Amino acid sequence: MKSGWMLLLAAWAIATMATAGALFLGEVMLMTPCTLCWYQRIAMFPMVLILGMACYSNHRSGAVYALPFACIGLVFAGYHTLLLAGWVPSAWVPCGAGVSCAKQSLELFGGVQIPWLSFAAFGLITVLLVCYLKKTSLCNPKN
Repeated sequence: MKSGWMLLLAAWAIATMATAGALFLGEVMLMTPCTLCWYQRIAMFPMVLILGMACYSNHRSGAVYALPFACIGLVFAGYHTLLLAGWVPSAWVPCGAGVSCAKQSLELFGGVQIPWLSFAAFGLITVLLVCYLKKTSLCNPKN
């Protein structure tokens, strides 16, 4: 097993759990996602396939392709988290119609909101991918 493969596997596992959770909330619990949640889903869902293929083939290019999705998702999740915390003015809320991005009705684990979990997932994936890419750097003499 090549060095760093476990980092890639952990990133894939987190993306898979986050995708399964988002699909469960939408399809089983029938919760309609807000605009910011949709943007986070757009960033998270492709990473399951990209990182899965990268794990299977043990090829570092999958991490290179997944890292922009993780960074973009991290930005949206961070903005959503700040919005829920009340640190972003309500005039900057992107949802004009439909489900409000500023109001969350579901809390898990005693008060943890969904955007916080999304921010943690994107943050962990980003850190794992950066560590994996550093470990498997082409300039690294160990590879």
